Amino acid sequence: MATDRRSGFNSEARSTSSTPLERYSIIGDTHSVALVDDLGSIDWLCLPRFDSDACFAKLLGNDENGFWRLSPIGGVISSNRSYVDGTLVLVTEYLTDSGVVRVTDFMPKRSKKASIVRIVAGVSGSVRMRCELVVRFGYGRIVPWMRREGDHLHGVAGPDSICISTPVELNGENYRTVGDFEVSGGDEVAFVLSWQEASSFDSCGGRARDQLEETISWWQRWSSRCTYHGPYRSQVIRSLVTLKALTYEPSGGIVAAATTSLPEMLGGGRNWDYRYCWLRDASFSLVAFMECGYTLEPRRWLDWLLRAIAGQPSQIQIMYGVAGERRLTEFELEWLDGYGGSKPVRIGNAASSQVQLDVFGEVASALYSAREIKITPDPNEWKIQVALTEHVEDSWRSPDDGIWEVRSKPRHFVHSKIMAWVALDRAIKSATEFDLPAPLERWKASRDDIRSDVLKNGVDRKRGCLTRSYGSSEVDASLLLAGTYGFLDWDDPLFEGTVRAVREDLINDGLLLRYKTDDGAADGLSGSEGAFLACSFWLVEALAEIGEVEEATELFDRLLSISNEVGLLSEEYDTREGRLVGNFPQAFSHVGVINAALSLDRVGRRRL
Repeated sequence: MATDRRSGFNSEARSTSSTPLERYSIIGDTHSVALVDDLGSIDWLCLPRFDSDACFAKLLGNDENGFWRLSPIGGVISSNRSYVDGTLVLVTEYLTDSGVVRVTDFMPKRSKKASIVRIVAGVSGSVRMRCELVVRFGYGRIVPWMRREGDHLHGVAGPDSICISTPVELNGENYRTVGDFEVSGGDEVAFVLSWQEASSFDSCGGRARDQLEETISWWQRWSSRCTYHGPYRSQVIRSLVTLKALTYEPSGGIVAAATTSLPEMLGGGRNWDYRYCWLRDASFSLVAFMECGYTLEPRRWLDWLLRAIAGQPSQIQIMYGVAGERRLTEFELEWLDGYGGSKPVRIGNAASSQVQLDVFGEVASALYSAREIKITPDPNEWKIQVALTEHVEDSWRSPDDGIWEVRSKPRHFVHSKIMAWVALDRAIKSATEFDLPAPLERWKASRDDIRSDVLKNGVDRKRGCLTRSYGSSEVDASLLLAGTYGFLDWDDPLFEGTVRAVREDLINDGLLLRYKTDDGAADGLSGSEGAFLACSFWLVEALAEIGEVEEATELFDRLLSISNEVGLLSEEYDTREGRLVGNFPQAFSHVGVINAALSLDRVGRRRL
């Protein structure tokens, strides 16, 4: 990001206002993710895992809620940041009046402790730098007791301990840890911050340069396995790396995003905790992995799935904790002002208790895709799918809360019914193609009943399109998936009419809304929201498949231009303000990048 002269440590504005999401990058170790802004401030980090309490929570508050800034003292003429190719190793270069300095940030693959490594290297001239560390456990509320132990500082509060190792002399000032130093061309100074449980703390630091080389090597080995070699390969790999970063290595669970309570519209109250594993989002993610040649992540996720949903099918949840936890009680943190003043700040997610029928279809589709590429199934996998399928047979006629998790009265959402059809359809295909025992005739009859019901009650005859719910004349973007999942053929006039209606009703400054939220009556929530990026990627695929390839490509390129310069996307985009909104980075959006690129590639090859 090249900019006119911007402030470093003499900027009061960075302490009182929220940094635009475009200015954040991420680093991670497949256990958790840290958000780093373009002036070297880590403003969000939860340890030891994605959904743990944050120790840096400035993102949702202010400086007093915790951050770690490592940046030139005084003005920065310009900065430029990028990832080492195929990795999550972030390199930021600053041009100042006195010289050029480079900061390399990363999180090494975890062993016993979680670490952040920051290496400051002088490139030319001489640059004065400052390290300022404010650790606040408990989402920005608990000040640890800091003490010096040998060549490092050690902070403790309750079960959490953190230490920082560096040759720079660090001192305490007003409950902050600060240290100034200078680097010239060829100099290199490292900082290693580590977290461990206080009761088992045993070491701090590590060889930063060795850790850097090991981290780069690991990520590049992983990303090089991508089998997609089309024109958007660099964007696809960046999205794959982001999805991998959102995967919790110990369990295989995939979180929807790295953050909580980033608003869908600045100043609004649509602020949700996305640091959990949605069956829907994860199903989309693992199919994207498989389409790009990855099998380990789907296998690990399937193992996680079987553990998480074990029990009665009627008790299946739409989301779980990263290790499969079911209790995700929602509460609010009153001491945090919220991103850009957007309250409330929520921890947990009450939507975990909702009934969303579509998740059964997404899971069934993912299981079928896994069998297609010969991922070795668990012996119990089919038994569980049979039980889930029978549950869909018994429950598809009931209203539900739908894909968008409305907090109003349940309805007969058309997308939910379509995905119930998908659950039956993929179970039938699995049984037929892989010689698995099943009551096929009964399942086929149920599948046909669902289709007939949708075509009878979920169609607007005048407009020739599917509707959002039974008895409604509105549409929503999830109806575009009727083609993706094969409920309607791409060239079916009803599908083409649905694409036309979605474009007419939901396009906002060239991007797609999920549904209309003018007065909150549509979903029981107040306030509006931005364009939901995953929906626009669905439109890319639909347009490409119905033959409007040029328009699909233009929309895809527009969507890619919305990402920041390191290729990251949030959940939504505010077209009025021209900025990313919602939780960040969002798995659903990056799945959209991958699937849209693959779709354009498939359509292009068919047309040759």
